[in-house]
Amino acid sequence: MSLSKDIKIASLDDPIVTGVTCHIASIEANLSLADPSDSSISCRQTGEITPEMIAKIDKSKSGDVVFKQSKSIFFKSMKVRRIYDSENQTLLYLSYSTKETSGSFKHSLSTVPLWGTQAYRNEATVPQS
Repeated sequence: MSLSKDIKIASLDDPIVTGVTCHIASIEANLSLADPSDSSISCRQTGEITPEMIAKIDKSKSGDVVFKQSKSIFFKSMKVRRIYDSENQTLLYLSYSTKETSGSFKHSLSTVPLWGTQAYRNEATVPQS
């Protein structure tokens, strides 16, 4: 029996910031004991992003895990974490493997700027205190 590997693409809508969709490409191996950890992520604004959505997200430096998927029988998983960069008013989406592979953790990063959305704060119009 031969093993086949294929690139799988998953679509993920952010459950809180519903105006963001991420596409994740990863390699899945049929009948393999461990999937390769390499993955790639690309996130884009696909709808409205409101101040109310941004108010609901975790704004800590570690952010929120918005997606988790098991990748092998050895408990390795792939996660997507949303991190808010308040200084640049940008959402960061980090996909990463939770198991070390060849001395490092595989990861990929995509960003969604709030510029042009309802959630963007124009500092020139914010009253100074």
